[in-house]
Amino acid sequence: MTTTSPVRRPRRDAVDNRAGILAAATETIGSDPRASIDTIARSAGLSRRALYGHFADRDALIRDVISAGAQRFNDIAARVDDTDARVALARLASLLWAEASHVQVLAAIVLDDAHVQETADALAPLRRAVVAIVRRGQDDGTLRTDVALPTLARLVEEAARTVITRVDASSPDARSLAVRATLSIAGLSWRDGVELLAAHPAILEED
Repeated sequence: MTTTSPVRRPRRDAVDNRAGILAAATETIGSDPRASIDTIARSAGLSRRALYGHFADRDALIRDVISAGAQRFNDIAARVDDTDARVALARLASLLWAEASHVQVLAAIVLDDAHVQETADALAPLRRAVVAIVRRGQDDGTLRTDVALPTLARLVEEAARTVITRVDASSPDARSLAVRATLSIAGLSWRDGVELLAAHPAILEED
C-alpha cells in the first residue's frame, strides 16, 4: 500500500499579512512620512515582532512600498498609447488620480532624503512616458513650447502629483479638476481642457 504526502500549499496567512502591512504602511506614511515601525505595525493590526517577521527593518518595508507604488504608476504609463499628446496626458493624469493614495505616499517618501534617488529610479519608466508625451505635443504644437522639454515634463509631473494629492477627493468634480489642472501646466486653457474632456468622456471613468 502506498501513501502520498499531503500537498504543501503556500502560507496564505503570511501572504495576506504582508499585503496588509504594505497597505497599512502606504496609508500611514502617506499622512506621516516619519511614521515609526511601531505605528505602522499597529495600523496593520500586528505587533512589532510580527511585522519584523516579514520585513527586516523599516527601510526594507519602505523599499517594498516604493516598489509597489512605482510599479502601479509604470503599468499605467505603459497603458497610455494615445497619439494625441493632449489626450494621452489627460488619460495619464486621470488614471493616476485613481491611484491617489499611492501618489500621496510616494510624494511623502520623497521628503525623506534617504529615499529620493531610490524613488526616482523606480519611477523612471513613468518619467520617460511623460517626457515622450510632452515631446510629441511640443513637436506638433499642441502643447506649449515656451518651456524647454525637460523642464516642462518635470512641471507636468509635479503639477499632477500636487493636484492629485491636494484636491478634495469628495468633490464630484475632483477628478476632472485634477486632469484640467495638469493640462493647464502643459499649455491648454481651461476652456481647452473642458472641451477635450467633453470630447473624450471615458477618460474620467477609467480605472
